[in-house]
Amino acid sequence: MMFRVDRDVLAEAVAWTARSLPARPSVPVLAGMRLEVTESGQLKLSGFDYEVSAEVTLELQTGEAGVVLVSGRLLAEITRALPAQPVDFVVEGAKAVVTCGSARFTLLTMPVEDYPSLPTMPPAAGRVGSDVFASAVGQVAVAAGKDDTLPMLTGVRVEIEGDTVTLAATDRYRLAVRELKWQPGQPDFSAIAMIPGRTLADTAKALGGTGAEVEIAMSSAGGTGEGMIGFSSAGRRTTTRLLDPEFPKYRSLLPTEFSARAELPTAAFVEAVKRVALVAERNTPVRLAFRGDEVVLEAGSGDEAQAVEVLPVEFEGDDINIAFNHQFLLEGLGAIDSDVARLQMTTSTKPAILTGGKPADDGGVPDYRYLIMPIRLSS
Repeated sequence: MMFRVDRDVLAEAVAWTARSLPARPSVPVLAGMRLEVTESGQLKLSGFDYEVSAEVTLELQTGEAGVVLVSGRLLAEITRALPAQPVDFVVEGAKAVVTCGSARFTLLTMPVEDYPSLPTMPPAAGRVGSDVFASAVGQVAVAAGKDDTLPMLTGVRVEIEGDTVTLAATDRYRLAVRELKWQPGQPDFSAIAMIPGRTLADTAKALGGTGAEVEIAMSSAGGTGEGMIGFSSAGRRTTTRLLDPEFPKYRSLLPTEFSARAELPTAAFVEAVKRVALVAERNTPVRLAFRGDEVVLEAGSGDEAQAVEVLPVEFEGDDINIAFNHQFLLEGLGAIDSDVARLQMTTSTKPAILTGGKPADDGGVPDYRYLIMPIRLSS
């Protein structure tokens, strides 16, 4: 087996495939990356850890058909460091030789016959723009839980009904919900899936820069291929196993009536929260006092360092004192994708909703909502 390919093309493909390789593989062979040159002159690079698979297909300048398995992370480090010249890859017995300019590397091969077969992609369900997909997933994934002992809170729930996709995630302290339109293969397509949050975020980010559409492959309710979802775009494909679909009934948590609404420039709000939070311990809140046309941000107490900052605000409703975990508040502000942040509140102990200040397209519910639980203030 041998092939020649452009260095930048190979390095990018190897780096993308290496994302799926486990840091601590259960068996050594799973640390490998499979490289196959097909009879049609394509190079397929693939990785699989029994949970997530990744595969990239490249067109080659020249090549001889064959299959080899080498250390994926080592190959990624090597290709990233190579000079900007064509790369020659040749298998010689039990070794693979990588040559680029005056650089030459020899890698030991691994037993390719011990490597698991990649899972088959579920049936194609529809398409969505890669940038829209990446943005929507990024907005929701920030609220997914990090505690693996509660797996249902570490995922992003995907609900598809016709041409509408709803993404939702929660860690019990905040909830993010995003609706978007897509192009279903069947107009009456319907499905629900729970996708591991970290995996979905990595996948969306990796596919978001392609400029192409992302094809989503999954079974409809009761269809074949359940337990798996796939994404493909621009010669790249990835699959992941799904989590148990159990998830909180989140729609009932979203308040629809509020006693106060504040709007202020997102960038100024973010910078003020960051400054005030400098004196806040990890679990101590940033306090917000809304009065008339200003909001006072405070952190710290009498026996500690303290910070106070005042910002102008467009405010309607009853004066309110409310406090939030500053990291959760900053992550919500970073996700709203708007120059103006709108914070809607009821009382100091009930959930608040953070959205972009721009009006919804239909004058109704905005496509992105970030619910954040306040921290109870001591009297």
